[in-house]
Amino acid sequence: MRKWRPLMAVSLGAFILLVDVTIVNVALPQMAEDLHAGFASLQWVVDAYALALAALLLAAGSLADRFGHRRLYVAGLILFALASLACGLASGAGVLVAARAVQGVGGAAMFATTTALLGATYQGRDRGTAFGVWGAVNGAAAAAGPLLGGLLTEHIGWQAVFLVNLPIAAVAVLMTLRVIAPDRRDEARHAAPSGRLDIPGAVTFTLAAAALTYGLIRGSEDGWTSALTLGAFAVAVVSLAAFVTAEIRAERKGGQPMLDLALLRRPSFSGLMGGALLLQGGAFGGLALLSLWLQSVIGLGPIDAGLSLTPLAVVSFLVSLVAGRYLQRLTPRLPIGLGLLVVAGGMLLLNAGLTADAGRSAVIAGLCVTGAGAGLAMPVLVSAAMGSVPPQRMGMAGGAVSTFRQLGMTLAIAGLGAVFTSRVEKVLEESGTAADPHAAASALAGGQAHRMIESAPAAVRDDTARLVHEAFAAGLDRVFLCAAVAAAVGGLLVLALVRPTPRPEGGARAGGTPAEQVPGSRGEAEPARA
Repeated sequence: MRKWRPLMAVSLGAFILLVDVTIVNVALPQMAEDLHAGFASLQWVVDAYALALAALLLAAGSLADRFGHRRLYVAGLILFALASLACGLASGAGVLVAARAVQGVGGAAMFATTTALLGATYQGRDRGTAFGVWGAVNGAAAAAGPLLGGLLTEHIGWQAVFLVNLPIAAVAVLMTLRVIAPDRRDEARHAAPSGRLDIPGAVTFTLAAAALTYGLIRGSEDGWTSALTLGAFAVAVVSLAAFVTAEIRAERKGGQPMLDLALLRRPSFSGLMGGALLLQGGAFGGLALLSLWLQSVIGLGPIDAGLSLTPLAVVSFLVSLVAGRYLQRLTPRLPIGLGLLVVAGGMLLLNAGLTADAGRSAVIAGLCVTGAGAGLAMPVLVSAAMGSVPPQRMGMAGGAVSTFRQLGMTLAIAGLGAVFTSRVEKVLEESGTAADPHAAASALAGGQAHRMIESAPAAVRDDTARLVHEAFAAGLDRVFLCAAVAAAVGGLLVLALVRPTPRPEGGARAGGTPAEQVPGSRGEAEPARA
């Protein structure tokens, strides 16, 4: 039992890191009410975390390679815990969003080091067992998020979804310091990679992603031609160009670019990055809006809403668990490409089921099919990306997959939110009964449906309720249609561009279990099932 203590320490950190991606969705309506937050603020509560995670993951991997994986993992845990405390004590939406961004910084430090810690601690069959348990914990975290969030929100309050991280993080820090050996690089720090840390690349990439996300969110609030929206998009374009320039310059000077842009000229790698971006966005980008519908329109409590969202994560976990060993024998484009197409099918089921008269049972089939698609695609995504590049770029490829996945989540939440509010506003405007369709659409998107109905005069309350149900259903209809298109495009990209990975001379398939190939490489967020 003693030898598995390092696995327990790493798994605890991975659990709170990944559960915080989904645990917040169920608590959004109560946050909006207590903090008087609008839909834009709710989007940032989710997006700030995912954005920081995506933008800093590769940079965190570089720092871990230089200064030690255990050291950065512990630092990430401490920062994550302090940020969680700030989230739980937040008195306003601005403070909560800022604390969520800091949470994402700590999460990036943890995300970039967990696989390297396990790879350095375990060998042979133990390593395969360790990564199998670690993958199961990841799946359990995703499955437990909505339900745990519902329990804590309903019985304690939304603050508890953040404060629960504190004791878990404290145990993880103490265990890590006691059972995981100090970093070997401490003895040879001067032998760290000679290239300089790619600070320009990290800064410009973060700025480009943040500006694009901000533009998408503000566009639905202020209009797509407003100076603020257009300015945000202009900053995103300039920052992206600066990022490309910085990466090219770093490569020419013999440094270590955050992302080797030459990899994008490989069709397989480009297809997998596109698939990762569209998988995360297509499968999970609309869950926050679905949670708002379940609670503010249907009238479910946080626990029931969490249970209603659980089928996606549970089915995804079970499919990954049962099919994982068989998926590794297939060429990667089949499970990833077909998985994305199955996700598209799940979104179309949700699109068909979400009518004005729909109840919670209308989402079960769509969520189950979406979970099955995600379960097919995710187990082999990282290993396929790492197998599509030269061995010296495997760590970068693994980190890039996780970066594109988190970025897909961030952009999907912002983009689908804009689609939702635009559609709802149009429906309200066509009804001719809303005095201010834009304000009413923003209120619905902010989880204020019940309040809108209750505040309507008694004579028209039933008509108002019917309009609210119709408008919200119309908005979700458009959201799930866009998500289905995104997932389908991702699946076709993967099937068209990704090619079988040639076997190396040693006989093992390149791009096999990352844990066994690059145990100390940077940026790997999740290996394939071992």
